[in-house]
Amino acid sequence: MTDLGQITVLGQITVLGWTDFFADQVTADEAHLIPCRIAQVHRARLSGLSSAGPVRLNLPVHANTGEYAVGDWVLAEPETHDLRRRLDRRTLLQRPVEGQFLPQLAAANVDTLFIVTSCNADFNPARLERYLAMANEAGTTPVMVLTKADTVTDDRDYAGEAAALQRDLAIVTVNARSPDAAAALMPWCQAGQTVALAGSSGVGKSTLVNTLSGAEQLTGGVREQDTKGRHTTTARSLHAIPGGGWIIDTPGIRNLHVGNFAAGLDTLFAEITELAPLCKFSNCSHDHEPGCAVRAAVATGNLDADRLVRWRKLSEENVSNTPVQTGPRGNRTTQRPNRR
Repeated sequence: MTDLGQITVLGQITVLGWTDFFADQVTADEAHLIPCRIAQVHRARLSGLSSAGPVRLNLPVHANTGEYAVGDWVLAEPETHDLRRRLDRRTLLQRPVEGQFLPQLAAANVDTLFIVTSCNADFNPARLERYLAMANEAGTTPVMVLTKADTVTDDRDYAGEAAALQRDLAIVTVNARSPDAAAALMPWCQAGQTVALAGSSGVGKSTLVNTLSGAEQLTGGVREQDTKGRHTTTARSLHAIPGGGWIIDTPGIRNLHVGNFAAGLDTLFAEITELAPLCKFSNCSHDHEPGCAVRAAVATGNLDADRLVRWRKLSEENVSNTPVQTGPRGNRTTQRPNRR
């Protein structure tokens, strides 16, 4: 990993992931401002990277760091580094948080999300589907990374079960500590590309960051009783990958709730999404209605019954956690999600 303090000259801003999508947002009045990419979000300040190196960004009065995510692009004054505005995001990984109205921002402008799970008791299809829904909704490309393959005799069962979770899902099986892991994941870590890692605590995310970036972070062993790692990442940060890519590590998520993920769920459960228009009723819940094409597919063995059960659970949770627009047109208000 290239430490932020060691970066002195990054050269072309495109190395940081700057593209025409962001350049087209800069107005003539803002031409004197410098683009900076958020590298770390602290409680009261932001650290960023510009084409000249690391910068400490000064927030506007009354600004909240919670409004920014690692990976965001912002415009700042060249001399004072006063932050003027955040540019629109190309992708945004976020998740609803129990008891909070606004979602928690995980990472912005990510090209690929490595969903990391291990070949042991951590492998949980229902939980992995939640990560896939989040990635789909964000607009990132999900890649399933199976770690600790060296601890099992045959990892093909895990790979096959992972591949069945979503169409055309890329599956990569690695030993996170092996240099071969970096080579296996390099197609998604090219110059200017940004990847993020998500998954439960103790599945080897920090070890993968170390392997990809070439440095050491705080990692720990595995508890024998539950195969969980002892030490985990507690903050989000942007790290350089040799060859020009960037990686964002994220803390382990104990409970990933689904909310405002309708499009992400449609992609995840494409086989159900495509059958739904064939149902007798347009608002079919695929539970008890006559003429349901989805349940008919389950009956004939063309659709996995467990997938339908998990689709129903996630869909109901998504509705429960999604804010609703109410009121007359032109005077609508957002109603808090009706969590059960």
